[in-house]
Amino acid sequence: MLQREASSANSSSNSLADSQTDWLARYQYGLRLSEQGNVVSVGDGIAWISGLPSARMEDVVYLEDGSSALVFHLARDRVGAILLRQTSQLTAGASVFLTGKRLTIGVSRALLGRVIDPLGVPLDDAGPIQFDTYRLLDVRSPPIIARDFVSQPLYTGNKIIDTMIPIGKGQRQLIIGDNGTGKSSLAIDTVINQRDKNVYCVYVLIGQKRSTVVNTIEILRRNQALSNTALVVAEATAMPGLKYLAPFAGCAVAEAWMAEGYDTLVVYDDLSTHARSYRELSLLLRRPPGREAYPGDIFFLHSRLLERSTRLSAKQGGGSMTALPIIETEQGEIASYIPTNLISITDGQIYLDQQLFVRGFLPAIDVTRSVSRIGGNAQHPNIKKEAGRMKLDYLQFLELEVFTRFGSRLEPSMEARIRRGQILREILKQEPLTPLTIEFQMAWLVAYNEGMFDHLELDQVKPHLQFLQEQIARTRLSIEEGHDQWKILIHTWLNEMGME
Repeated sequence: MLQREASSANSSSNSLADSQTDWLARYQYGLRLSEQGNVVSVGDGIAWISGLPSARMEDVVYLEDGSSALVFHLARDRVGAILLRQTSQLTAGASVFLTGKRLTIGVSRALLGRVIDPLGVPLDDAGPIQFDTYRLLDVRSPPIIARDFVSQPLYTGNKIIDTMIPIGKGQRQLIIGDNGTGKSSLAIDTVINQRDKNVYCVYVLIGQKRSTVVNTIEILRRNQALSNTALVVAEATAMPGLKYLAPFAGCAVAEAWMAEGYDTLVVYDDLSTHARSYRELSLLLRRPPGREAYPGDIFFLHSRLLERSTRLSAKQGGGSMTALPIIETEQGEIASYIPTNLISITDGQIYLDQQLFVRGFLPAIDVTRSVSRIGGNAQHPNIKKEAGRMKLDYLQFLELEVFTRFGSRLEPSMEARIRRGQILREILKQEPLTPLTIEFQMAWLVAYNEGMFDHLELDQVKPHLQFLQEQIARTRLSIEEGHDQWKILIHTWLNEMGME
């Protein structure tokens, strides 16, 4: 045994010596030119550098103390760079070396189930990651000729979204609302619902507290959704440059899987923090401020990020990347600068209302201010037909309910419609972390449209829905079946419960 170990050690030392000998044999003396700059000042995640005349935007530079930075601003006599990694030894006067390389991130399916920072460095305790290839963080979006129509649904497991505000694979759907209205919970539910649908997910956490990051990871792990999800994290204590790069890193990972022909989902939580980080960097680099002190290219920044989400044509592999950017409003003001920018960039928005949240209507989605401009084209025809009737009833109920606040007497027909709307509102309520199958969505839609819930009291709605869900789990009936087959089967189930 000892002889075998000794022989292996000798062979490894011999191979190392041989490689060094080969390198020395090939080495040639010659004149080499390289640019070297010096740090003029450093602070707040920014380094001003002099002496790099060939520096280009988004070039990576290395500093003698081991820090690294990204060229972000070109002035007449100096270069502004955002620090990616900073050691305690970094001070003014440190030497800076130009690499001529752009920032890349390793991409591989080995990222599934892992937590990384925007540079691809693992943040968990699962060891190093073997990358198949590397991709640039910021690239051009696919051209029109490489894209295809959005025609396949991406189910979120949410009653309101899957029926009234549907999302298609390759769509960009904005989640917008005040702080504390359940935006992140809605996005996490959507990720959980993809666990058995062969959709790879990337969840990007930008500027979140460490407790929020840990809670998100634990929720995904408990619901068996971490195995098909990669998390890109730039904590609240991270450098501004990493918070700026986080969504581009997550997009690059999802884009690599899309290029391989997979369906992907990327969540940006949230772009309000990202916009503030970009504003901070821009002001520190002395760029001229615009509206609300944001730089003038903030619209271009988010548009070039979200335009990369699409569905590729069959010639390009047929993959898709669906984007769910999250944006925060203040006091329900959706007309402020960043929300209006993102509303115009995306293909629709899901608006969560603070008043609905306070009243206990969860998820607090305001149907009147939410829209999906593409998802209807990707919705299953049977779901689309049933949901169209239901949505019309619900919108009419919201208008009629206003009259009940005045205390006036209503006609019997109007009272019946209001009661039917109240039942529908109870049906649409849904607890967090409980994504539902599309077959169950079809079942309750048919039951409601056929009036099978009309004679229920409001407190009886939830037990009947639970019973219906249990029966759906035992049957093999799919949404491909016609309305009549669903109607007969649901009527039989509810009779068994003693409803009619």
